[in-house]
Amino acid sequence: MLQAKAFGSGGRGGAGRVMTQRFGGRTGRTAGVIVPALWLAFGGVALAQTPEAPAASVPDVPASLPDVSALLPSDLSPWGMFLHADVIVKAVMIGLAFASLVTWTVALAKGLEVMMARRRLRRGLTVLAQARSLADAARALDARHAVAALLETALSEVELSAEAGDKEGIKERVALRLQRVEAEAGRRMTRGTGALATIGATAPFVGLFGTVWGIMNSFIGISREHTTNLAVVAPGIAEALLATALGLFAAIPAVVIYNVFSRSIAAYRALYADCTAEVLRLLSRDLDREASRQAQGRRATLAAE
Repeated sequence: MLQAKAFGSGGRGGAGRVMTQRFGGRTGRTAGVIVPALWLAFGGVALAQTPEAPAASVPDVPASLPDVSALLPSDLSPWGMFLHADVIVKAVMIGLAFASLVTWTVALAKGLEVMMARRRLRRGLTVLAQARSLADAARALDARHAVAALLETALSEVELSAEAGDKEGIKERVALRLQRVEAEAGRRMTRGTGALATIGATAPFVGLFGTVWGIMNSFIGISREHTTNLAVVAPGIAEALLATALGLFAAIPAVVIYNVFSRSIAAYRALYADCTAEVLRLLSRDLDREASRQAQGRRATLAAE
């Protein structure tokens, strides 16, 4: 009886343990399925509630880029660049072209003047070297000759000093007046060369001003067209550099021609100084002859007495 009760109690305990094990296994399998499902469900909700990251800002791009070929000038020759240049750059170019015209005009006119003047002085110097007196030289030369002014000045002073007894004083006064005539001739010959010096000194800087102005306008054009394409910028820069080229075209010949004229006018002044020396030599000869005639007259008077 007791064994049957014990067996009955052990049977019920074993059945309970089996049921507990089966319930635990089912519970574990159910949890293995439910936990991932819950994680996915709550994760999806969290992702749905997370705000989206702001999109990267994209700069505004024009719908259509400017047509580069439409911005380029059709004529890139010097004349075409002048026509497409800014008003200030055009004014600079016109001024430099006028300066170049002045340079070559002065070069032609002054070159002929200096050449003819030196030729006349050489002829006058030959006449003075062959003359025996101031009167003979005055008769051999035309009144419009450059040396004729020297002879006229010397004869005028001799006439005014006819009653003076000091012959050395006459020579000194004549020399002073001849120096003034020589200086006036030199100043007259240098007329026009000052323009060459001015053009040679200022033309490069005037052209540089036009270049700076043109390049400034080119950079302004870059900002307006919103493009840094060299094909758009190059024509404006070329127009600006044309101003510098014109400045050099006006300045370089002006400097060279001015230096040539400086040497030519220096040679002219040297020839004029030689003519002045010849006039003083003839004056001294005339005064000595007059002094000799006066001495012979006094001796003849004393001999007659």
